[in-house]
Amino acid sequence: MDTVPFANRGLNYGDGVFETMRIHHGAVPLWPRHLARLRDGATRLGIAVPSPAFIEARIAELIAGVESGVLKLLLTRGEGGRGYAPPAEAVPVWTLALHPLPATPAALRLHSCETRLAIQPALAGIKHCNRLEQVLARAEVERAGCEEGLMCDTDGRPVCATAANLLAFDGRRWRTPVLARCGVAGVLRGWLLEQGLLQEAVLSMQEVASAEALALCNAVRGILPVATLGAQRWRAHPATTELQARLAMAYPMFSCSSEPGEARP
Repeated sequence: MDTVPFANRGLNYGDGVFETMRIHHGAVPLWPRHLARLRDGATRLGIAVPSPAFIEARIAELIAGVESGVLKLLLTRGEGGRGYAPPAEAVPVWTLALHPLPATPAALRLHSCETRLAIQPALAGIKHCNRLEQVLARAEVERAGCEEGLMCDTDGRPVCATAANLLAFDGRRWRTPVLARCGVAGVLRGWLLEQGLLQEAVLSMQEVASAEALALCNAVRGILPVATLGAQRWRAHPATTELQARLAMAYPMFSCSSEPGEARP
C-alpha cells in the first residue's frame, strides 16, 4: 500500500490542486481543458506542474484499454516543515487514480445546503484540495436523501452544487452564476460558455427557484436536469434536452445512449 509522508503539505493543509476526468474509449476527451485548469490553479498557488508530456504518457499507460471510467489527478506542493509558509525548495508530488464511472440518474433531487461557501477571490475558480465546505454540504445532502446540493456563498447568492456547476434557464437563455468570488470553474461549464450556449450572471435564490428549468453539469456526468429543489418541481424541459444534444454532438461520451461502465486497470 502506498503511504503519504506525514510532511506532505496536501495532507496537512490542502496545499494542492486536483482534476477529476472522464475516460472514454481509452482516452480523456476533455484533457486539454483539465490541463489548462490544472496549470492555472498550480500557478496561482505557486506550485510547479510536471511536464505535460510526462503526465500524458503516464495517463496513457494507466487508461489503455479502459472503455469508461474516472481518472483523478492530484498535485500537491510536496513535503515541507511544520508551519504554513511554503518551502522554497519543495518538490511537487502528483498521483493518478482510476475509478469506476458512477451511475447517472435521469434527474436530480437538489437539496438547499445550509453550509455556505466562503468568499475568497484568490482561490475562486480553481480546484484546490481544501474541500471541507463540500464535505459538510455533501453530508447534508446524504441526510436529506437527495442526489446533490445547492451551495450559496456567505451573502446567500447561489454559486454551484457540491460537485457540479449550476445552470438555470429563464425562458430565453441558460445562465450560470459568476464565480469571481468563490466556486470551481468547471471545464464543461467553460465549454458551454465558449460555445455561446450559456451566459454568466449574478443569480438570486428567487431567480433559481423561478427558472423554467434547472440543470447541473460536470466533466464526469455531463448535463443532468434537476427535478426538485425543496418544494419546487420541474418537469422535463426541451431546453435541457437541446443542451444535452449539443453537448453529445461534440462529446459522444455524454450521449444519453451511452451506458456507464466500470473502470478497468
